[in-house]
Amino acid sequence: SLKSKVASFTLVELLVIIGILIILVAIAVPNLRFFQKESELANSAEEIINALRLAQNKTLASEEASQYGVYFDDTTTPHQYTLFKGANYTSRDTSFDEIHKLPSSIEIYEINLVGGGKEVVFFRIIGATDQSGKIFLRLKEEPTKTKTIVIQPSGQITLGEEALPTDTDRIKDSRHVHFDYSRVIDTSTESLILNFEGGVTKEILISENLKDGQIHWEGEVDVSGQVQKLKIHTHRLNNPDTQFCIHRDRRFNNKSLTITISGDLSGSLIEYSADGLTTTSTSIFVSNLQWQ
Repeated sequence: SLKSKVASFTLVELLVIIGILIILVAIAVPNLRFFQKESELANSAEEIINALRLAQNKTLASEEASQYGVYFDDTTTPHQYTLFKGANYTSRDTSFDEIHKLPSSIEIYEINLVGGGKEVVFFRIIGATDQSGKIFLRLKEEPTKTKTIVIQPSGQITLGEEALPTDTDRIKDSRHVHFDYSRVIDTSTESLILNFEGGVTKEILISENLKDGQIHWEGEVDVSGQVQKLKIHTHRLNNPDTQFCIHRDRRFNNKSLTITISGDLSGSLIEYSADGLTTTSTSIFVSNLQWQ
């Protein structure tokens, strides 16, 4: 009948409309999530700038007759930054700490400050700083989406270039190295072994050097009367693989070094020449060794 034909036609139209809506939603949802994460990145950068300016203003106002600064921690999960009271982060008054955690989708990709540290402290009266430089943020799932916070020696704080630093605007060298490691590490039993020239060896028990679920060790080793300073940590650990990050500043290191891990008999994690101009690896589990 005409009535049934009309009803059937209306049902077909309804199903087509529903199908179109499902397709539109499927297309729109990922885009909405992406824009949300980009918004989180922009907001995170602005919040860091605000924290730096607040620390500067507190210092200029001589609140509690003290200096203030901001410490950036790229070893926690998620990454975070702390507004603190004191001439430096180590000797700060912890009761004044203001800890700010970044969204899980955002990471501090690089900290490039004068002196090689992770904190910016301002001088009283003038508001300048000796720890000028840049803080780089990025989306974990879209690493080309970045924000850069620039701290000038004068104390001026701005949002800088948004492109990922490249060889044209920063120098890459072996001071800061990343590499991926595909074997699962037994953190309860394994050790990192530092083998310096001259037979000097340093064993680092991983179980005693974990922080917020990541390997984190920083220390000094005396090699024939010359102190070598290193920092070894991970950005991800057994998730599902591991990404190592090693800091070996040539200003404080002049001895060749081989780093191995006790559970891997295939070869070294990384090998440095004395001048740091050569870095290699022989482990079958290491890949993507890159100077930062």
